[in-house]
Amino acid sequence: MIFSTIYAQEKLITPPYLQPGDTIAILAPAGILKNRAETIQRAKKLAESWGLKVILGKHIFNQNSHFAGTDNERAEDFQKALDNPNIKAIWSGRGGYGSVRVLDKLDYTTFLKQPKWIIGYSDITAFHSHIHNLGVETMHAMMGTSVDEKPESIIETVASFKIAIFGKQLKYTIPSSNYNKKGVVRGQLVGGNLALLSSMLGSNSQTDTKGKILFIEEIGEYKYSIDRMLQSLKRAGYFDNCAGLIIGDISRIKNNSTKWGSSIEQLVLDVVKEYDFPVMFDFPAGHEPDNRALIFGRNIQLTVDSGQSSVVFEK
Repeated sequence: MIFSTIYAQEKLITPPYLQPGDTIAILAPAGILKNRAETIQRAKKLAESWGLKVILGKHIFNQNSHFAGTDNERAEDFQKALDNPNIKAIWSGRGGYGSVRVLDKLDYTTFLKQPKWIIGYSDITAFHSHIHNLGVETMHAMMGTSVDEKPESIIETVASFKIAIFGKQLKYTIPSSNYNKKGVVRGQLVGGNLALLSSMLGSNSQTDTKGKILFIEEIGEYKYSIDRMLQSLKRAGYFDNCAGLIIGDISRIKNNSTKWGSSIEQLVLDVVKEYDFPVMFDFPAGHEPDNRALIFGRNIQLTVDSGQSSVVFEK
């Protein structure tokens, strides 16, 4: 049965969309970009082909064990990009791990006076969650290293990213999974990588999901680990007043010696079985090449039906 619900949310600030001639910065706020200089140059050329100017962070290719430079170096690059009025967007070169280590080193005062797009996925979820709580929309989309994928596999990824940053309306229609829970709901889209959302619990970066539609994706985990993180979100009240749930790619699941005993879809449904919101599976966003752009903090209409389902962003 299809039901329709609308959740009124306070509108977040939309940073100015990009225009030809605008400048963006490619930074490495987390993991190391070892031997990826050529890749970042190709990402730079992609943005330049759209009429944008591109600068690279001073420390983008630094190496400090796991990280792209020290915490202070990565924070320095990010702070300069936040404060520079000529930079209209911050595009992450890659994720990995390390964003959480710089979140609290940053001063967002100037950024809040002149918001700009923060773009990325995976570990960049830390920024999405934190900046959402500051009242500004962010963009879950491809990163610089995404250009390493086969060109034919990222056609929709690149196209949706371009549509998003230049301010055209995002709308997606995908085949419906047999596991879906039907419904129609409108609300703010929030979320990102499951492990990062779980790691934000109890901090001032924790996302409030009341009346909102939650998107999650994950890579390289055991099923029991995915269940544990979902149970943590559940115990923290993430699903109590949630409006809807979108499951993106849950990729490269590790094999455990003790079998879980069900599909990943059934695992998710078991976690949220007592809730009455729609659930969409197989949305093409996450760590696979087909990674469609999403605007977090923007109202969407989620329609989960038999045959086809859709996600339509408000303009």
